[in-house]
Amino acid sequence: MDSLVDGNHTAVTEFISLGLTEDPTLRVALFMVILCIYLVTISGNLSTIILIRISSQLHRPMYFSLSHLALTDIGFSSSVTPNMLVNFLVEKNTISYIGCGIQLGSAAFFGPLECFLLAAMAYDRFVAICSPLLYSTKMSTQVCDQLFSVAYLGSFLNASSFMISFFSLFFCGANQVNHFFCDFAPLVELSCSDVSIHAVVPSFSAGSITVVTVIVIAVSYVYILITILKMRSTEGRYKAFSTCTSHVTAVTLFYGTTTFIYVMPKSSYSTDRNRVVSVFYTVVIPMLNPLIYSLKNNEIKASLKRQLGRKIFS
Repeated sequence: MDSLVDGNHTAVTEFISLGLTEDPTLRVALFMVILCIYLVTISGNLSTIILIRISSQLHRPMYFSLSHLALTDIGFSSSVTPNMLVNFLVEKNTISYIGCGIQLGSAAFFGPLECFLLAAMAYDRFVAICSPLLYSTKMSTQVCDQLFSVAYLGSFLNASSFMISFFSLFFCGANQVNHFFCDFAPLVELSCSDVSIHAVVPSFSAGSITVVTVIVIAVSYVYILITILKMRSTEGRYKAFSTCTSHVTAVTLFYGTTTFIYVMPKSSYSTDRNRVVSVFYTVVIPMLNPLIYSLKNNEIKASLKRQLGRKIFS
């Protein structure tokens, strides 16, 4: 039963996710590809977390932030991908009203958390390059704990605003979500309520987090660039640039795709294009992040070789 009668309306108690495609052959191919991506995401990010925890050489603020980022990528991908995989295997993929709200809240928590952590990592690089003598003070354990607390609290408040708005909406009749997960925009389109008020708070919350974190990242890298250009040593410049390349790549990928979706003019909006780009930032990027940091970071590669050497020769 997917509806309940409420006065003159029929209240929706479950939603049907339309997924990415209805083509049976393409569904099988996409299932195999996305399953492989998900397995790589889980194994890659778990390996990053474990490596940072067991390697004393990586017990520094930048790598603690990276371990939190890896945990976030696991959560972000897991909030969306399992349901997407089920969608490929069944004729009609249903999700309960409560389950849809929880999935929306999970995505609204881990997405902003990634923004906060990328901003914290930009600040870490700013302090390391622009104020190296004060690094241990400005990036002490206490400061890191405060940064992480702000990140998790801000993400929790954002997720709460989305869930409260969702559960405040009334859904009647149509229950087919034109997406592969319970995203806020397609859910608002199904609502029978006045959405002008309910959509403002979550939009303001998500928008504020995006703007603030982008400003922190941009300002940090402006100062980093100025500091690097002032360096006389070519080797020093190269070393400073190399410590930032992984982070810049991750920032570009994540903010590039999310901006494409949420800043794009309504006149240019395309549901199919939105779903494709959403796959990239919810499924593909969480897989790429550990690869980006492991391939471009010499300390992580060195620590991995040491740990593998110990396992082989122990």
